[in-house]
Amino acid sequence: MKFRTRLLISFGVVVLIPLLVFGLGIRREMTRRVTSEDERRVDALVNVITADIARESDRISARLVALRTSLAGDNRFRGVVVRGEDRGYVLDYASDAMRLAGLDFLQIQDDDGRVVSSGHFRNEYDRMGPAIPGAGPALVHANTAEGTFVALVTTDSVRVAGRPFRLIGGVVIDSAYLARLARDPELGVALALPRDTATADPTVLIVGEPPTLPYVDAADGPGRVEQARFVVTRSSARLTELQRSVNRWFLAAVLIAALAALLLAGWLSTRISTPVEAGMREMERRAAIGDLARQVNHDVKNGLAPLRNVFRHLTQVAREQPGELPQVFTERQGTVESSINYLETLAANYAKLSPQTERKSTDVNTVVRESIGGSSAVKAKLAEGLPPVSADALVLRRVIENLVSNAVDSLDGKTGTVTVITEKGRGVVRIAVSDTGRGMSKAELDRAFDDFYTTKQGGTGLGLSIVRRLVLDSNGTLKVETEPGEGSKFIVEIPAQ
Repeated sequence: MKFRTRLLISFGVVVLIPLLVFGLGIRREMTRRVTSEDERRVDALVNVITADIARESDRISARLVALRTSLAGDNRFRGVVVRGEDRGYVLDYASDAMRLAGLDFLQIQDDDGRVVSSGHFRNEYDRMGPAIPGAGPALVHANTAEGTFVALVTTDSVRVAGRPFRLIGGVVIDSAYLARLARDPELGVALALPRDTATADPTVLIVGEPPTLPYVDAADGPGRVEQARFVVTRSSARLTELQRSVNRWFLAAVLIAALAALLLAGWLSTRISTPVEAGMREMERRAAIGDLARQVNHDVKNGLAPLRNVFRHLTQVAREQPGELPQVFTERQGTVESSINYLETLAANYAKLSPQTERKSTDVNTVVRESIGGSSAVKAKLAEGLPPVSADALVLRRVIENLVSNAVDSLDGKTGTVTVITEKGRGVVRIAVSDTGRGMSKAELDRAFDDFYTTKQGGTGLGLSIVRRLVLDSNGTLKVETEPGEGSKFIVEIPAQ
């Protein structure tokens, strides 16, 4: 990874992390405030519901007090109680009184809890009425001739001719009543009865904790006392849409800011990385030159040392035993020629480090055939119809020859295969040299392209280093796939012309 790329990534991260933290902090704070405002609105609506129930209960109680006074002074009702006369009057009493009082539910029960008169449903006479706990308020599920309804009721008591009677009056709790309670257009009020299941609408949320009331289901009998409650509902559809809208705008803001930050980072990284990379390249070049100079010095000394020793020996013989000089020279001539050959080979290898190249349209398959010749140890799989590349044919041949030579050497004389494959890639021509030899460990691969590094006895350590330089000079790339004991595969990609 280039220094500029690393700098760009680092600067982008440094800019984007605070930006994301800041943006997420704003979003969280906005969510918290919206949630807090919703909670205040819900609490206010709960207080409205509580106050309205209390006010409605007081109004019902006041009307029952008036009915109690009227009933206590009604002689016809007293006559029915004492002498059992005019029973029809009693049956219709609650109906007439309920309409006059503006109630939706009215029952008169005796001390056993049986219905003496029912205003909302005349047929309830002599049945057991709902056992309302205390004076109320409470909720009752009751019958009418048309169906059932739920009423908010309170109770009172009266004595007629010494006998106690109970008055139960109330108003219907219907959708209109609940809509009147929900004064906030974004909130709703619903009645949750004991056996109601959760709302089937997934977009409706129950919020807040409104008051609970005793509840008696008297549609099929006196029922038993349970608990019901008024609940505040809020549609999640609008909130979900709001959250999506906020998320979209937040994402857009982050992307715009990120783009601006990356552009700025790219500009700064270019301004910073250009001189830094130039300095680093210069340092690397100087280090490489220093390493090369030390290696050349070492290698030349190795070649000169035997020559120096030979000539010192010849000088000594010439001085002390001149007659034996030809014989000694003949004996030491092999050492001289070996050292000279070593120095010539060394010079040739160093000359390869900076070859002169001439780029022109080159057919890769032709170069591969010339490189491997008729060698039976190397198999070739050459793709047809390859586009030409702009490269020096000699340079390309040196690359292939070096890779093939290394592949053959990796077999260590054992049975194995070396294969050269050519194929067309996206805008490149690919040359792959693979073998089934010993492969390389990660440590060996990390140093494989270093100058003068070798694992072969007698090797110069310049083969792969030269290959890498030649490929890079041809604007190509070089990749290696290798596993110890599984062989290696060198892949060269040269841009197609």
